[in-house]
Amino acid sequence: MSNKLWWLVPAAGVGSRMQADRPKQYLPLMGKTILEQTLQRLSQACPEAGRVICLNPDDPYWPEVEHYGFQPVVGGQERCDSVLNGLKAIADQAQPDDWILVHDVARPCVRSSDIHNLIQQLKSDAVGGILALPVADTMKRATPIKNGLAEIDHTVDRQQLWHALTPQMFRYHKLRDSLERALAAQATITDEASALEWAGFTPKLVAGQRDNIKVTQPDDLYFAALFLSHQHSTDPHNGND
Repeated sequence: MSNKLWWLVPAAGVGSRMQADRPKQYLPLMGKTILEQTLQRLSQACPEAGRVICLNPDDPYWPEVEHYGFQPVVGGQERCDSVLNGLKAIADQAQPDDWILVHDVARPCVRSSDIHNLIQQLKSDAVGGILALPVADTMKRATPIKNGLAEIDHTVDRQQLWHALTPQMFRYHKLRDSLERALAAQATITDEASALEWAGFTPKLVAGQRDNIKVTQPDDLYFAALFLSHQHSTDPHNGND
């Protein structure tokens, strides 16, 4: 691939749903923090890539962890703000068609093979796309909650539904321009793909693995450890020391 790759990891959130005494990315997971597991995985998958991580300006934990070559920049209030800050931080180094791979700091189980497949599938694309997972479960749309319980309004056709995962991979100039215009218009942006969609582009979907989970709830730590342990035992290229 002739265009440079950049890792951009938004990590300025506090992860309140984990009900922990620190941001979830600094919780322990198999001898490291979640953040270290994630950064190690990314740096080993693409050692040639530039590396940026967006942190809370009051983050006291970053100096205590292994950085794996990631350079910190100040994050923002929301994920989209952090990503835009990261893009601005490399503006004097990145070329318009360089590839930006945005990855959730709380997804430590992403497989190197999925990362390489995403890059391979999109390397000639003008826009980019995301790792995603086709929905396997029956999906229900609910009515507004009444008396503490939701009720089923109807069953949703799952044929065209996908779970959005990360990395999400887009050309530098298209991602930055889409984010800037969407935020100026006060559009609702939940991930990078939604900014590109808002701007009129059609990002590609590249199927990933089911073990690329996002650590959000306390019991997700158990599953993340289970998946990492299995990956390390079956594929030494997936971040095993």
